[in-house]
Amino acid sequence: MHRGVEVGIYLRRGLADDNYVAKALGNLAAFRLQTDRKEPLEWQVLRVEGSAGHHYRLVLRHPERILDLGFSSQLETVLRDLSNETVDELSERLRTAEASGLVPVELRTVRQEVDYWRDDFWNWMG
Repeated sequence: MHRGVEVGIYLRRGLADDNYVAKALGNLAAFRLQTDRKEPLEWQVLRVEGSAGHHYRLVLRHPERILDLGFSSQLETVLRDLSNETVDELSERLRTAEASGLVPVELRTVRQEVDYWRDDFWNWMG
């Protein structure tokens, strides 16, 4: 199984439903890439809970092979384009994508444990 590509989804503070926005952005970006590239993709939209709050991540992979080097830049472009949308515009895009065949994945919550061995504290000891 190939690891795939993982990117952060960073949202503006104060959104009424940041879980919905992250889910919509992740699903729309993955579906758009799958459609544009005409190849199957698998993805997850994650809410990562940590000691300092939460953030979101989108994880994508091809089920049969490693993704090419241009994939990350394409994904960045798609996410940048979608970031200009309002919540209502994202909702409309999501409805349109669902009518075109998108089956949205649900937001999945995971815990991120602190890795103290990779903490900068150990660099200061050096």
